[in-house]
Amino acid sequence: MILLLILSSMVVYILIELPPGDWITNYIHFLERFGYEVDEAFVDKLQERWGFRDPVYVQYFKWFSNIVFRGDFGESAVYQMPVADLIGERIALSMALSFSTFIFSTLIVWPVAIYVSTHAYTGTDYTVTVFGFLGLATPNFLLALILMFLLQRYLGWSPGGLFSPDYVAAPWSFAKVIDLIKHMPVPIFVIGTAGTAGGIRSLRAVIMDELGKQYVVTARAKGVGELRLLFKYPIRLALNPWASGVGGFFVGLISGEALTSIVLSLPTVGPLMLTSLLQQDLQLAASLLLFTFALGLIGTLMSDLILVLVDPRIRFEKRQT
Repeated sequence: MILLLILSSMVVYILIELPPGDWITNYIHFLERFGYEVDEAFVDKLQERWGFRDPVYVQYFKWFSNIVFRGDFGESAVYQMPVADLIGERIALSMALSFSTFIFSTLIVWPVAIYVSTHAYTGTDYTVTVFGFLGLATPNFLLALILMFLLQRYLGWSPGGLFSPDYVAAPWSFAKVIDLIKHMPVPIFVIGTAGTAGGIRSLRAVIMDELGKQYVVTARAKGVGELRLLFKYPIRLALNPWASGVGGFFVGLISGEALTSIVLSLPTVGPLMLTSLLQQDLQLAASLLLFTFALGLIGTLMSDLILVLVDPRIRFEKRQT
């Protein structure tokens, strides 16, 4: 994991540097658009201030060594503030939203998938299938727009943001946490829709496949009860694909929902990452992408550990080795 993290940081830094221009070029174009005259001395001062005169490998080494030895992620050129301060609260809110969406999706996926797999090709199964395909086909940002319109039109309530105006800049308190919880249902529902629909389809297929195998038929012939049979074998085996997707689920919520977060005005990592990439804010963008990759590694490790716990065959193969 450490080696992969180092290699990913190199790739991320180089990829952000590859497009022509940089933040200074964008800033100069911004000033000239409003009639300011920019001379060479001013450009040289900016390049010296942000270290853009150094080769890319020197810039990378300074940035990564500061992270490792000092815990300093650098300074954002666009926001003129330390990267750690800028993304600290956003990461916490993103993780809270990700974890809540994961719990929401899990609580819906498993009961529904178990029910439709044991009642296959019934009216309920077809209904869930239709809604599942609708959930997969509808972009999350479009669903967010529809919900915002309906809630504003018929209930007079705007679901945007994670806080009421009175709590946006307020320090953390019990009242602010309660206000956050009140604003969480809409983004959780919007972001979790596609993952929930896909999870139901995947688990339904796995459980139905296991229910048709010979060991299930044999267990039924021996008089094993349906409920005990279901939870002892097919559902346990269905845990494998679910556990394998845990890591990708968290990464997708952080990096893949930027448009949804922009539509709902969520102060999460996604919009900040998109802005940093568009503005070529090197240290901010690199730090955010490095964090996303680290989250992916941690998620993969979690998936492996869960697989070891739920699948005895993995432990058996280890003992045999």
